[in-house]
Amino acid sequence: MTTEPVLPNASRDHCRGPPTAKLSLIEYTDYESEPCAEAHWVLKKLEEELGDEVCVVVRNLPLSMIHPNAQAAAEAAEAADAQGKFWLMHDRLFEHQDQLETAHLEKYAREISLDMATFDRDLRSGAPARRVAEDVASAQHHGVRGTPTFFVNGTPFLGPGEFLPLLKALRGSAADHDRFDP
Repeated sequence: MTTEPVLPNASRDHCRGPPTAKLSLIEYTDYESEPCAEAHWVLKKLEEELGDEVCVVVRNLPLSMIHPNAQAAAEAAEAADAQGKFWLMHDRLFEHQDQLETAHLEKYAREISLDMATFDRDLRSGAPARRVAEDVASAQHHGVRGTPTFFVNGTPFLGPGEFLPLLKALRGSAADHDRFDP
């Protein structure tokens, strides 16, 4: 485990909002986790509230021992990213969290207009699995043990993954930053 800040990496992370935004919220997530599905909607609400003030990042942490479809779902999201549609697939997976078997993943890929031959080829290439493994290694490096786990402006968030506590943490850290920023 490390004490270094966990911040968005624009060259590899999936960012909603400007990667250079003053505020950042990083979540390690599992598509089959019910608390992560709840957090998904909280993050969308925070994005609406804060707009371009915040960069929201999700990183994969499929807990395959308890969620048998989480790895395949994460790989499907990464394969969708290769066609520029990570967030569409991400949202679709949480909207249908109880249906993440292979046939469903393929159905969602068609629904968001992915080129299916490319999607299948990308999945078979192993690149999505390697990308998920990088996120898992990052989680382990930062001491993340479960999902959802949040980092607000680089530091671990230990409160509940609910709208008001996260909003307060984001706004509080922004106020602290403004107070000490020359």
